[in-house]
Amino acid sequence: MQTVNDFNFKNEKVLIRVDFNVPLNAEFAITDDSRIAATVPTIKKILADGGSCILMSHLGRPKEGPTEKYSLKHIVNRVSELTGAKVHFADDCIGDSAYQLAAGLQSGEILLLENLRFYKEEEKGDLGFAEKLSKLGTFYVNDAFGTAHRAHASTAVIAQFFKGKKCFGYVMAGEISNARKVLDNPARPFTAIVGGAKVSDKLLIIENLMSIADYIIIGGGMAYTFAKAQGGKIGKSLCEDDRMPLTLELIEKAKAKGVKLLLPEDSVVADNFANDAHTTISNNDAIDDQYMGLDIGPKATDVFCEAIRASKTVLWNGPMGVFEMSSFEAGTKAVAQAVADVAQAGGFSLIGGGDSAAAIHKFKLADKVSYVSTGGGALLEYFEGKELPGVKAVLD
Repeated sequence: MQTVNDFNFKNEKVLIRVDFNVPLNAEFAITDDSRIAATVPTIKKILADGGSCILMSHLGRPKEGPTEKYSLKHIVNRVSELTGAKVHFADDCIGDSAYQLAAGLQSGEILLLENLRFYKEEEKGDLGFAEKLSKLGTFYVNDAFGTAHRAHASTAVIAQFFKGKKCFGYVMAGEISNARKVLDNPARPFTAIVGGAKVSDKLLIIENLMSIADYIIIGGGMAYTFAKAQGGKIGKSLCEDDRMPLTLELIEKAKAKGVKLLLPEDSVVADNFANDAHTTISNNDAIDDQYMGLDIGPKATDVFCEAIRASKTVLWNGPMGVFEMSSFEAGTKAVAQAVADVAQAGGFSLIGGGDSAAAIHKFKLADKVSYVSTGGGALLEYFEGKELPGVKAVLD
């Protein structure tokens, strides 16, 4: 796997696919710049070599071409502040303005292109669009793990125009190497924590982890589908009735493979989906008809945290409850602390992007774990055993 460390970029105009899909408020101010900050080492390495950087990214989901709220012009100043370099902005990602600015780019400078998704051809993986983008630079670097599972023009198609002059940036390389630590040869015991709302979203990752993990912990809304499938009463809790047979199959598969599948024994239940709802503690298989489970309970928390702290490797993908509400954050917070404790004790803990990353940041534990993934969907597909188009295109 070649990275930017394997090349000298003197006089190269390096076209970098970055993931600058950052949240903006109503005044177009960035509310979380961590995705931009993550790519700074890659950019600085190229600039230090005497190269220049042409950055391309998407922002949001624009439906009908150029849209003010999705323009990347809003992040130009922050990119300049974080990189310490002069940043030019092209009001298009292809066309005359982009080509002229790219042609005049000097070593040590950065050009940020306008939102790729202002063109429908980007998401369609259009070959002609990818070729137009490729003409802007002399070398291609993919550093956008968050979009690596998408077969888009800038991630999976463009690389073919850079034979021998393509590689991964530090973000991509870090994501892949940390995922491989878990997948290929984890220190044991290895515990996978899988949470979130729906079994259907996590079915493939649970099945794939059955062959690797020693313990699989199930939390979040998906746990109630398991409980109901086993004959429990779950009240108004979230449930995918059509997935109940599959949950029973997963329980049997775990037994057959010798994997310890841990399901929550109890829950914090509420009479309404609101932070000020009336709450109580209930066994997971005996929830009152008027109540719904919104967090794991104290017994489940103790069992889960004990298993986590006894582990040498931990993968966490998905919260234990509705942690965004303070009344239902305790379970997720306790699990986050236990995951951090593993890393602090010399183990390895990988946070699987998405809501898990949001939780680890909320509880201010991001610097206490081994690695926080920037790509929720991409990492999920990687652990499902799928080939990521954005990775394959650079390796080919």
